[in-house]
Amino acid sequence: MTKTLTGYCGLDCGECPAYVAYRTNDDELRAKMAKEWGSADSPVSPSDINCASCTSDGVRWTWCQQCAVRICAAERNVTTCAVCPDYGCERLEAFFSMAGEEARQKLEALRPTAADASPS
Repeated sequence: MTKTLTGYCGLDCGECPAYVAYRTNDDELRAKMAKEWGSADSPVSPSDINCASCTSDGVRWTWCQQCAVRICAAERNVTTCAVCPDYGCERLEAFFSMAGEEARQKLEALRPTAADASPS
């Protein structure tokens, strides 16, 4: 198990096969995921299965490279969507409906509380 590496959206990049393959240089995993993630209409090559995480300046998996949530968060210069002033926007809600509740729960846990915002 890889240490937790939370993406902008709340997913654990450290658990993503594209990240694991990149970090461990695992060609077997790349080939396996290319078969699983690709289709006749949208083929995926094992060489495509590389990602240094959506929050990095490094290489990204094609889907993550084009992810609207990642692009927005990077433009807004936030560490995760949890700290964005527009948290819960339509873009993020659409992502949650696809990705599931785990990402939402992780971001909810990272949301600043009223106590965090009050002066000391």
